[in-house]
Amino acid sequence: MQLALVHARYQLLEIIRIPVAVFGSAFFPAAAMIFFVVPFAGDDAVGATYATASMVTFSVMSANIFQYGVGVAEDRDQPWNPYTRTLPAGPAPRFAGRVLAGLALTYLSLIPVVVIGATLTAAQLTPGAFLLALGTVAVISVPFTLMGLAIGYSLPSKAAIVVAQVLFLPLAFGGGLLSAPGDAPGFIETIAPYLPTRGAAELMWASAADYDMEPLALIMLGVWVVLLAALAGWAYRRDEGRRFS
Repeated sequence: MQLALVHARYQLLEIIRIPVAVFGSAFFPAAAMIFFVVPFAGDDAVGATYATASMVTFSVMSANIFQYGVGVAEDRDQPWNPYTRTLPAGPAPRFAGRVLAGLALTYLSLIPVVVIGATLTAAQLTPGAFLLALGTVAVISVPFTLMGLAIGYSLPSKAAIVVAQVLFLPLAFGGGLLSAPGDAPGFIETIAPYLPTRGAAELMWASAADYDMEPLALIMLGVWVVLLAALAGWAYRRDEGRRFS
């Protein structure tokens, strides 16, 4: 655990030294809150609560896909990365440290969304629901962390940026994050349960408000976690083999 914390500290220091990286993770969800949620659902307590939970999911997805997808790919190009793979501690502390740092950045990127929801909308959350939502953030980070790792370990940095950008908006729109529960266009409601974003959003909606989760969306979220874990593991082993072949 101590080695994992050392790696996490190293990762966070690298990120903090480039503040725009933190700013980028928080900007789009906060902008969506200001331009779409505040004017259209800000006065509706229920609607604003659901919309804020959706933007939290949006922020979690953004932070993890881009941080791991682009960050890991860029790290692989650095001479420091092959050296760390030769250390006797093995890959586990590096993975754990990266995940801890990513989770810290994820929570940091949520601050503008939460502040906007609390001050500019009628969204309501009990202290218990707030704590439950904080824990849910860690849970829904898992599939997007794995997705980012799969991208980062399987593609060079320039390609990883493109793939992360191409996946991001379709997953957000297709999962129904930009509309209220049940109010998305018909074709979105049809495909949404099969995407990881919908299962993640439903977990957030349920933690923040009185929402009955759809079993199909949760089952598919679990399927995505298994598939993405397998893909990320394969990408890592493939990259490891190339480094030492």
